[in-house]
Amino acid sequence: MTNVVVVFPRIEDAKSIRNLLVRSGYKVSAVCSSGAQALAAADRLGSGVIVGGYRYPDMIYEELYDNVTPSFEMILVASPRALSEGVAEGVVSIEMPLRAHDLISSLDMVVENLERRRRRKRMQPPQRSEADRKLIEEAKALLMERNHMTEEEAHRYLQKTSMDSGTNMVETAQMIFALMRM
Repeated sequence: MTNVVVVFPRIEDAKSIRNLLVRSGYKVSAVCSSGAQALAAADRLGSGVIVGGYRYPDMIYEELYDNVTPSFEMILVASPRALSEGVAEGVVSIEMPLRAHDLISSLDMVVENLERRRRRKRMQPPQRSEADRKLIEEAKALLMERNHMTEEEAHRYLQKTSMDSGTNMVETAQMIFALMRM
């Protein structure tokens, strides 16, 4: 479930928004009245959505958005005058007076976008360090030299052995070095 941080300068407003979101099935992880509190909550939570107003006692929404981790999205609730000045790129805005349906549908859209990005990120193969890539290349070279394999055959052998043994390719390359140097 996606974490939601609610931040408004008046704590009563923040609690009202929290109650609305909780009734709609969202998990509100923090209710804040300053940008610093919201940043601390976001750092603790790691990812989620910030729902907040335009100005806080210690900063404006844009400073909060610029300083929060990239794994957080933001929904800005502000007056038409404040929104007419422009909204930071990537921030979803909702005009006051706030209608519950507008907030919930915007939050649904932002949460779905976050979930899609999380799924896409999980599907990407992990990035290997230069040392790991070098180790895999050396293991392939050793297989090619000792077993007269092509590079493609050596790579497939590493992949298959890795899958069969339930280890990653770096661990498999290390095992090949340990076995072949005996």
